[in-house]
Amino acid sequence: MLVTDAWEPQMNGVVRTLSRTVAELRDMGREVEVIHPGLGYKTMPLPTYPEIQLAMGARKDIVRRFTEFEPEAIHIATEGPLGLAARRICVKWKLPFTTSYHTKFPEYVNARFGFIPLSAGYAFMRWFHNAGGRMMVTTPSMRDDLTKRGFNNLTPWARGVDIELFNPAKRMMNGEDVFAGLERPIWVNVGRVAVEKNIETFLETDLPGTKVIVGDGPQMEELKAKYPDAVFTGPKFGDELARHFADADVFVFPSWTDTFGLVNLEAMACGTPVAAFPAHGPKDIIPGSGGGFINEDLRQACLDCLEIDRAAPRAHAEKHSWTQCAMDFLDNLKPHPKPERRRFWRRLRRQKPIDS
Repeated sequence: MLVTDAWEPQMNGVVRTLSRTVAELRDMGREVEVIHPGLGYKTMPLPTYPEIQLAMGARKDIVRRFTEFEPEAIHIATEGPLGLAARRICVKWKLPFTTSYHTKFPEYVNARFGFIPLSAGYAFMRWFHNAGGRMMVTTPSMRDDLTKRGFNNLTPWARGVDIELFNPAKRMMNGEDVFAGLERPIWVNVGRVAVEKNIETFLETDLPGTKVIVGDGPQMEELKAKYPDAVFTGPKFGDELARHFADADVFVFPSWTDTFGLVNLEAMACGTPVAAFPAHGPKDIIPGSGGGFINEDLRQACLDCLEIDRAAPRAHAEKHSWTQCAMDFLDNLKPHPKPERRRFWRRLRRQKPIDS
């Protein structure tokens, strides 16, 4: 049973990771049920992030789905209303469950609402995640950082990339350049155009050529007005997105708040080197890969990437398969032993009413 407040049709790294993991698990013959906001619940938009719809009043339906599905293992992926409801049920019923840490939520909140200190955000996250049996994090450096902050039972869960969709063959496909008419080098950022992504630092960086922002978000109009020389394409998907990765000269990732940055692997899979700050995620996947550079001086990292052989990023991306990602996820779960699970659900069904 997977419980997540982030799900399709949203398009972001969290949703891509979860949906692809579920697809891989089903291909392995595993039975997976997903509890998500699109199941008919009353929803409201997340403040400052309206693409995410928060499901309200879902507790009783989650109880019903738990008791009908009788899961061997429960994974709570997000800290929103659905995740909170599922956590409450698991704690009350003494059900083992795991969680995962996809977003640096305290930094995300602090970037939007400066009056909320990081300490408050981390206190909430510790309360949420430490109740579970295991907490999956994206990288070893993220694990080490959260361990110092008082989080328990952490284990790495790396990400994968679709190396067929994101492919160097998409570069200048059929002799066409998606950036035709723009001065090169082309520096591209793909993702949500929002303050926590630190895109303005990229736009302020003194670089030759053209900066291109692919995506949408609440900071879009502000940045378009402030940086008229940059190109804002809006969101792209599928092959069109892959071509924007592939036709770029360098992918620039200025974020300090992401825990991994799936777009970095997608860029590398297209043969495009990645320039980033030494933040969690980039500092785990870029050094030693031959696929990019990290540097406190973002401009220098960008310029260094121009010297990279595009075969190197692709070779590194090929080591990160979604199948391996799903297998690692499966290994990290905390399932009920089968005899104990049967007894548990039989006993629970005899209790009337079943309520969380």
